[in-house]
Parts: sequence; structure tokens; C-alpha cells
Amino acid sequence: MAKMNWAAGTQCVAKGDHRKPKPGELAYHKGDILTIVDMNTRRGFYEARHNTTGEEGLISSTNVREREALRVDPSLSLMPWFHGKISGPEAVGKLQPAEDGLFLVRESIRHPGDYVLCISVSGDVIHYRVIFQDNKLTIDHTQYFYNLIDMIEFYSKNKGSIATTLVKPKQKQGTKSAELELSKTGWLLDITKLTLGENIGEGEFGAVYEGEYMGQRVAVKTIKCDVTAQAFLQETAVMTKLQHKNLVRLLGVILHKGLHIVTELMIKGNLVNFLRTRGRSVVSSVQLLRFALDVCEGMEYLESKKLVHRDLAARNILVSDDSVAKVSDFGLTKMDTKVSDNVKLPIKWTAPEALRKEKFSTKSDVWSYGVLLWEIFSYGRLPYPKMSLKEVKERVEGGYRMEAPEDCPPGVYSLMTMCWEQEPRKRPAFHKLREKLEREMGEHSSSPGSERRDGIRSGSGC
Repeated sequence: MAKMNWAAGTQCVAKGDHRKPKPGELAYHKGDILTIVDMNTRRGFYEARHNTTGEEGLISSTNVREREALRVDPSLSLMPWFHGKISGPEAVGKLQPAEDGLFLVRESIRHPGDYVLCISVSGDVIHYRVIFQDNKLTIDHTQYFYNLIDMIEFYSKNKGSIATTLVKPKQKQGTKSAELELSKTGWLLDITKLTLGENIGEGEFGAVYEGEYMGQRVAVKTIKCDVTAQAFLQETAVMTKLQHKNLVRLLGVILHKGLHIVTELMIKGNLVNFLRTRGRSVVSSVQLLRFALDVCEGMEYLESKKLVHRDLAARNILVSDDSVAKVSDFGLTKMDTKVSDNVKLPIKWTAPEALRKEKFSTKSDVWSYGVLLWEIFSYGRLPYPKMSLKEVKERVEGGYRMEAPEDCPPGVYSLMTMCWEQEPRKRPAFHKLREKLEREMGEHSSSPGSERRDGIRSGSGC
């Protein structure tokens, strides 16, 4: 068998039980998720951490398999029981042969905007109108739900005012249950092991909470709208493929009243606020270069995977406890392509060709990276100060480029201007940008001055 060579951070699934570990070995059960911490001198063994218990110890590579990425598959559905606009008689036909508790949900033809829950009971099919009212759903005006996922979850456990609990979903032809796929690949987490803490942000699609999952501090993005949750499922599938020290790590998802995306918690928040609240007196220029390099390495990795971020900006860069910058928010990430899905484009960060023709590529990400560099070296200022969005669009198209931020190293400003070449093909690739930044870093690091990884100057009194 080929010798495994897993890097630290690789997640593995146990193929069987290991209940009687020798001293120094890790105990685990079949299906447990383990994270590789380090290689071990013993051939075929790794130091690993149990994702549930947090315990560390040795594991044999023959007893585990690498956690698979989720296939990006349009037929993957959070609501495989949802059949869209079909008539009552069609629904009855689909719920044959009759089986108590067999069910589906359809759109109401008679009452647009409402739904119908159809359940097979005692050889008959009962149709319950699901009324959409005040952004909630209800059948009986006593029990209200955020969305269909929430409703189906409730009636699968409680009979409530319907004839029977829901036992078996009638899957729409051509769909696959996301729950089943997530579970099989090891990405489905257990809601009972999650403790939600305070709200740490409102995204465009839902709230973000701090929380704890099996002893680990996490961030939880909650998406209640079922259509949005379905769209985010594809983005989540993309995230399961990505493992890099400068990308925010996905731990898994929870399906409960919608979709919960669970990632590592980045204690120091986003980069804009980090820089604005600390400023020049606290954060050194070497630390700014480190942030720039962190983001560049994360983007070089995305570039190697042919993925385009499309919303690269300092607000979407998060800072960890030990001041490592990581790229987050893959909400807009797509394969390198032309898109036209009415996304509100962040004009000040978007390349001219992407604004004009919606042509997104790694090269348009490079343009955004130039703007992000400007944000970093201006300590979080808003780009194109005092200019309206209309003005930005027109003037950039006409060749205008921002001036260097105050005290910005000339080498860094020249990188920004390379990123802002009008012609996409003239912009450097991320691996070239990284090489130039590393050289810049070498020059700055060799200059006198004591700085730590957190970028806080010694003796700054902070």
C-alpha cells in the first residue's frame, strides 16, 4: 500500500473502532473525525487530535481514511421532498404505493405563495395548506416555522395537528439528499454538541454567532431562508475541497431549521476593524506586510484550484488569535467563469472588465487584491476617499488610480499599480506577487526594530 503523506490539518475519518489503545495512542470509534497534528517517527503513524474529545495521541494511517470533499453536485438538495409546482392529483400519483407517513411538499397552484404538505395516511392522501404569513409558515395558526426545512423537521418528530408524523420523504426525481451525502462524507455535525453564544455579526444572508462545538470555539453562520440555504450548499461543497493555512477552515455543517455553516473562530475579527482600531502606533509595517503575504498565499492557493473569489476585500479577511490573516467568505466563489447572477458588486474593489462585462477571473481577483493592499497600508481607510461610486467607475475606466497611502513603502505601491493594469493579462499572477512581497519582507525584516508576530511594537504600551 502506498505510504500516506498527510500534512498537519488534514482531517481523517476512522474506518473502525480503536477502543483499547496502547500508551500514547488515541482511542476512537468508527466514523469519528480526527485531525492530523504531525508526522510521527514511527512509520505509518501520525500524531492526531480527536475532533470530539480534543484528546491527542498516535493513530495508524491504515485505520483511517482522509475526509472526502463533497462533490459539487446541482442535484444535491436540502429539500429532496420538495416537488415545486405540481397539482394535487399529480401529488397523489407520486405518493403511490400508499404508505403511512410518506409525504411530499408542493407549491400551491390555487394560492400562489403558499405551499401544500401532502401525506399518505390509511391508503388516502391528505393535503394541508401551508400558509405564508408575516415571513413565517403555518398550517394551523398555532405552530409557526421559519421555512419548510424547519416545518418538516418539526412534523417528523411531532404529530401536532396533522394526521400522522412524517416518516418517509418522497424524493423528487433527480435529487439527492444533502443530509445523506454530508453524513456519508463526514461533514454533517451534530446540533446537540453545539452551544451558540453571542451574535458577532449580521451577514447579508443571516446572522453569525460565536459558539462552541465539542470544546472548540467556532463561528456559526445561520441561513434561515431555504432558497438561500440551498444556494449556500454549493458554496459549502466548494469549501470542503479547500485546506490552507490562510483560508478560514470549514469544520462542517448542521441542518436544523435551515443551514448552519460552522467554521473556525477568528478571534480578532475582520482586517478592516483590526487595523482601524489599532492604527500606526500599534501595528508595524512588517506586520502589514505579513498580512499582505498571508492573503496572497491564500489567494495563490485558490488560483491553483482555478477558483475565483470575486469579493476580495479587507472586510472579508479575518484575523486569528495569533494574528494570521485568512481569506473568508466564499459566498461568491465560483469556478473561473463569466457570471450573471445579479450579485451586488462591490464597485470600489471590482476590476473594470468585471464591472463592464461581468468577466470575472483570477486576474480580476488580482485587481481587488491591489485595492486590498491599499486598505492594509492605509490602516483600514475606505478606498477612493470622498469619491462617489459613479465617479469611481468613470474615473478608473478613464485611467485614474489611487495615490500611495501615507508612509507606504514604494515597493508595495508599485505592486498595487501592477494589480491595477487596465488589461487583465498584464496583471501579475498571485505566485509572482508572493515572490515580490517576500523580497519586500526580507528588506523590511532586516531593518532594526523589535517586532513580534502580533505586530504590536515592543514598548507601545498596548
